[in-house]
Amino acid sequence: MSSVLSEYHQRVAQEKRALIVRAATDLFLELGYDRTSLARIAERSGVSRATLFKQFRTKAALFDAIVTESWSTATEEAPPPAGDVVDGLTTIGRRYAALLSRPQMTDLFRIVIAELPRFPELAQAQFSQGKMPYFESVRSYLLAEHEAGTVQVHDADLAATQFLGMISNYVFWPALLVPGWEVSAERVAEVVDEAVRTTAARYAAR
Repeated sequence: MSSVLSEYHQRVAQEKRALIVRAATDLFLELGYDRTSLARIAERSGVSRATLFKQFRTKAALFDAIVTESWSTATEEAPPPAGDVVDGLTTIGRRYAALLSRPQMTDLFRIVIAELPRFPELAQAQFSQGKMPYFESVRSYLLAEHEAGTVQVHDADLAATQFLGMISNYVFWPALLVPGWEVSAERVAEVVDEAVRTTAARYAAR
């Protein structure tokens, strides 16, 4: 009985946490980070202030959670095994395109850009807790392929940047900056495939 209650309480806590994160993201976009208080977030999310403070002691901690959760599904997925760089990069590229296509990712970057002059720590959180762990996973994969002899990558940082940039520059950044920008699923697949071909050709083992 106690385990059932424990599971129930955990599920309720997770549901309330999701409500808080969504409400905070919406308010940060509407009012800005500075003018959004924890009390207002509690009101918008429909939870008590005590519940919110139990989950997040500060507004900065809440923003950190937004960043972490926005990138979490990508960083938690196991990297593809080394041995076939085309298959591996295709898997990574599709995951990355799907991640960038999520509405909450666009929302997150808009908050960071809007608040950058006054709150540079938000950009630091986005980089260190979100972008960098994901980048490191791609870099590590390329190094694994190098060790397997499928590619020759002497600058894994540059190779990972090139590969991810070919995808994000078409799929993500225009959507962030141009109202109404949409890319079809078929076009996204083409963009990923071309990024894979270009990277595989550039770093193919001789």
